[in-house]
Amino acid sequence: MELLKSTVEKIEDLDQGLMTKAQERLDSLTKPPGSLGKLEDIAIKLAGINGEIYPKVDQKVHVVMAGDHGVVAEGVSTVPQEVTTQMVYNFLNEGAAINVLAQQVGAEVKIVDIGVASEIEAEGLLVKKIKSGTDNLALGPAMSKKEAIASIEAGIEVAEDLIAQGANLIGTGEMGIGNTTPSSAILAVMTDYSLDEVVGYGTGISEEQLAKKKELIAQSIELNQPQADDGIDVLAKVGGLEIGGMAGVMLGAAANRVPVMVDGLISGAAGLIAQSLEPQVVKYLISSHQSVEPGHLKIYDLLGLEPMLNLDMRLGEGTGAVLGMELVEAATRIISEMATFEEAQVKANNIGKNNL
Repeated sequence: MELLKSTVEKIEDLDQGLMTKAQERLDSLTKPPGSLGKLEDIAIKLAGINGEIYPKVDQKVHVVMAGDHGVVAEGVSTVPQEVTTQMVYNFLNEGAAINVLAQQVGAEVKIVDIGVASEIEAEGLLVKKIKSGTDNLALGPAMSKKEAIASIEAGIEVAEDLIAQGANLIGTGEMGIGNTTPSSAILAVMTDYSLDEVVGYGTGISEEQLAKKKELIAQSIELNQPQADDGIDVLAKVGGLEIGGMAGVMLGAAANRVPVMVDGLISGAAGLIAQSLEPQVVKYLISSHQSVEPGHLKIYDLLGLEPMLNLDMRLGEGTGAVLGMELVEAATRIISEMATFEEAQVKANNIGKNNL
């Protein structure tokens, strides 16, 4: 608990002065003011995060938190639980979508076993295992409060280690069969949305399975009585170890003034947990894409974020977060490499708002 407490206490507001200077720099470039839209917003946000007008994201690292879920025994997924372990090996062998996309954008991938049901021994795997999968949240709490805190602190440790090695942009992704169920449960508990509004098809379940999934989530909330204003309580009762791990990464990065990419529904649920522990953490988060999961856009609304991409993706792994890294780097290059009106000897009054 001490690590979590000290980390939260370190998270500060963004540097408003540097954000103003970044805005002035962007307005001096050879383009109509604001014409690069969200790229300019990102550049300004990055200046506030790391205190530099010319921010760099040249050491991108993507973290995939892997953990299993006891609720899978209730049939909430079409995919068997052992696929979590199989996919971890696939990640380590660089055969998954996340590996391909990370290589394209120049990001290093780190796989963390924070709660896989089986024991994995493989080179390159970061082992932060809290327990071998959560308990069945439909029958009782997913984990103890102590385990929930441990999962968050494991994520903080991962973030701090990566930042110490030079990481200046961190992505959050996950692997855990059945994890849209706890993510939807977290969203349902922490908002006024109905289950019909936040529960989706996950890996492609049938209408019958979807109805059962909603029933199980309702059952788990009624049974466990998670307290909506207590993120640790919510995580412990209806959450997941990988969700706690990603929340920890977000908190740890924010405490060290490093931006974090948010991915889909599960990563977004981690953002809600992190936000409940320290609201300022949201200022260090950068949204990537909008998942087809119905609750995802609602999470962005709660976090005050807006997705950059909408590609009808629902794979997970952090694939959207990694794709978003390319746009974040583009924003840094715009503010750093474009010429100003004075440098290019272009008269600013000749440039309209919509064209050159």
